[in-house]
Formats: sequence, structure tokens, C-alpha cells
Amino acid sequence: MTAPVLYLSHGAPPLADDATWTRQLAEWSSTLERPRNILMISAHWENAPVTVSSTSGAPLTYDFWGFPRKYYEVTYDAPAAPELAASVAGVLSGQGGPVMQDPHRGLDHGAYVPLVEMFPAADIPVLQVSMPTLDPQQLFAMGQRLAPLRDEGTLIVGSGFTTHNLRWFNPSQGPDYAAPTESAEFDAWAAEHVSAGNVDALLDWEHRAPAPGIAHPRAEHWAPLYVALGAASVKGSPAGQTAIDGFWYGLSKRSWTFS
Repeated sequence: MTAPVLYLSHGAPPLADDATWTRQLAEWSSTLERPRNILMISAHWENAPVTVSSTSGAPLTYDFWGFPRKYYEVTYDAPAAPELAASVAGVLSGQGGPVMQDPHRGLDHGAYVPLVEMFPAADIPVLQVSMPTLDPQQLFAMGQRLAPLRDEGTLIVGSGFTTHNLRWFNPSQGPDYAAPTESAEFDAWAAEHVSAGNVDALLDWEHRAPAPGIAHPRAEHWAPLYVALGAASVKGSPAGQTAIDGFWYGLSKRSWTFS
């Protein structure tokens, strides 16, 4: 089994209250063959050198502030993935130094929020790995080195947000208001180039995409795409198929499957 690669827009903890988005995530996962394990690359963990999360069952990392208490009571007790951690270390060692392990870091919300909806039984081992940089070329190369894990049944998931400017977020309007022009234009550009597998254009997004600094004032939510593209380019095609589209509080939630 060669597992696919995903890039998904993960949302904030209130995603769990959005009936449309939770349904979309559940329907998406139902089309995927059950993976042996899951490797998450989240926008919310940048650390160099490359570091993997706990392999002994650390609690979730609630890396957000000011939300109602119920969001801090969510659990996702997926099995630890020590074998996957060893495999990640094997393929990534030497890329900027050894692969480290943080025994106290559990999954952050970029990992567990979508997984709760996609694999609610929490019975698949999950490991998270940090992004050591936001440089597209380096992250693409990281994904290429991770690609052999797909042959072990590992589902590699880049978790970010296709557009991410929190100045657009206006709870008083509800989640379905019309997206700002910059968000809609960036989303359309991304959809065109990912579906065509135009890696060169995507790697040069800061010069070729419309309003890149507005759609992404900082690149951390776009960066996981490059790990996914790299992993897909070795064992399949860098052309992605849209699994989810639309907008949530002005942010593009477009997500892709790479075969």
C-alpha cells in the first residue's frame, strides 16, 4: 500500500461546531484506505532541528487562548508511534542535523482538530514532526525525504490553511460570508496550480500568487503544503485533487489529496 498525501486546512477549535466542515472532513476520510499510521506536519510547530512529538502518550497541546472551556476538554488519545518516529529519524537525519524528540509535546490543534473529525476512533498511531524552516525549497526537499514512508502505509498530512489572514475573521457575520477579494483570488490561483501540479509556480508563490502577503501575512499556514508536494512528487504526482473547498470566516479551507 502506498498511502496518499494530504494537505488540509485545519481551522480553529470551533471547527467542531461547524456542521458543514465536519461533514466534509468525515466524508473525505471515508474515501481513504485506512492508513497504518499518520504523520502530521502542522502550521503550529516550527522548530529546528527537526523534532518529533512524544512517543509515550503526552497529552494534547492546547495552543490557543481565549476560547470557551469546552475546547480545552477535547481529547484525542491516539496510540503513540515510536516505530514511525524511528523511520522519520532514519530518513531525515542529516537534514540540518539530527532528528530530535520532544517527549512532552502532544499533538497541537493543527493536528488533532481535523483528526477528531476524520478518524474519530483515535485508533491509528499519530506522530507530529516540526517544520525546521518556512523556506519552500527546503520543505519540499523534506517532503521528498519523507516519501518512502508512504510505502509503509504512512498517511503524510500537511495541515495549515489555504489563506490565513485573521484580520478577515469576523464572528459577528457568521462563517459563510463572502470571502475578501484577496482570499478568493489566492484560493483560485492555488486551485489552478495545485491541480496542474505546477511545482515551480507554487514554490515561487511570493512572486507569482496574487496578494501573497495579504493572503498570508506570515507563511506558516501555507508552508505545510510544500512538505506534501515534496512527498507526492516522489511516489506519485504533485497534482492534487480538491477534496474540500469554500471559505470559513473569509479564509479558504481548500484541501487536497495527492495520489
